[in-house]
Amino acid sequence: MALLHSRRLLAAPRLAAAASRASSWWSHVEMGPPDPILGVTEAYKRDTNSKKMNLGVGAYRDDNGKPYVLNCVRKAEAMIAAKKMDKEYLPIGGLADFTRASAELALGENSEAFKSGRYVTVQGISGTGSLRIGANFLQRFFKASRDVYLPKPSWGNHTPIFRDAGMQLQGYRYYDPKTCSLDFSGAMDDISKIPEKSIILLHACAHNPTGVDPRQEQWKELAAVVKKRNLLVYFDMAYQGFASGDINRDAWAVRHFIEQGINIVLSQSFAKNMGLYGERAGAFTVICSDADEAKRVESQLKILIRPMYSNPPVNGARIASLILNTPDLRKEWLTEVKGMADRIISMRTQLVSNLKKEGSSHNWQHITDQIGMFCFTGLKPEQVERLIKEFSVYMTKDGRISVAGVTSGNVGYLAHAIHQVTK
Repeated sequence: MALLHSRRLLAAPRLAAAASRASSWWSHVEMGPPDPILGVTEAYKRDTNSKKMNLGVGAYRDDNGKPYVLNCVRKAEAMIAAKKMDKEYLPIGGLADFTRASAELALGENSEAFKSGRYVTVQGISGTGSLRIGANFLQRFFKASRDVYLPKPSWGNHTPIFRDAGMQLQGYRYYDPKTCSLDFSGAMDDISKIPEKSIILLHACAHNPTGVDPRQEQWKELAAVVKKRNLLVYFDMAYQGFASGDINRDAWAVRHFIEQGINIVLSQSFAKNMGLYGERAGAFTVICSDADEAKRVESQLKILIRPMYSNPPVNGARIASLILNTPDLRKEWLTEVKGMADRIISMRTQLVSNLKKEGSSHNWQHITDQIGMFCFTGLKPEQVERLIKEFSVYMTKDGRISVAGVTSGNVGYLAHAIHQVTK
């Protein structure tokens, strides 16, 4: 009897703990799905193959496969350290020298919208944070529609950013998997049928994840149909300078739309083109009808930002601002960003060349036609699975690779592996 009593006493805490778990505020919370790119990285880290490659990460690597900090960034950091600057809060809208320089970089120094002051730019927490500021602003003030039309496919984070801000997601044709290129006729057809006063998101350059961009003549046609349909254009520009190596060429679409009288909204990121990934430097811009409207919009953006994070981080904005506003540093940056872009372009060319050397009979021209960090290879999920299992070449199952993970030392191995699973 005593033994039974002691067992009951021992069981009581366990029962109480179980009851506590059952009545937890969070017992209904389900385990969320893992991030697909994070899963690729984790599998890569576990792999012991000395030839393993991680082509999932969206960050630049040098030709030794190492993270790269730009020399102009190191110099800007040294200048900031030498000034022994304080760590006071920035204003809600961010560092003024940074926001002005960001707008000038995107719009161009001779832009009428820039010179007349009919724009407002606020600092955001890199590209994602800037997109979210914009999404929240549209949710609160764009009364004509809740529909945001994304290209198919688009960056994976676009959907949750706009959805979580209370917007409705729609889509338009963009990428043709049969040709691994732009479905321009499909895009034009879909966009021409979008209800008037809807929102359309466009990638300014280096479309993520496909690397497929319209040509300038195609951009002109897109601008014309967008203007005819009276759509609000949201440009996402995360790769200015990094795509082609030319900041003006990469901003051409943004500037053309504004020149056509289309008052866009724009998000920028300095993660890729300055390598400021962890510094979270970005900007959100609204082109307005006049300077007075811009002031009103700015006041409401500050009201939106204040309860989100009060004010943005200072260090990345200081670095980017110094680079953009100091002639010597800006010149060095333009050289370095072109160097990064050129390495990516070179790896595309070398990959196609090595595939031909392997004896591949497939047409791989889309690899060199595409631009920017990412490439849609056209590989099927079962081919990707073989690349991972047989060759330790890691990528997302849709066949997207980060060309930044390809180097002169491993491009031959990658070509061999791709040929083996596609022949």
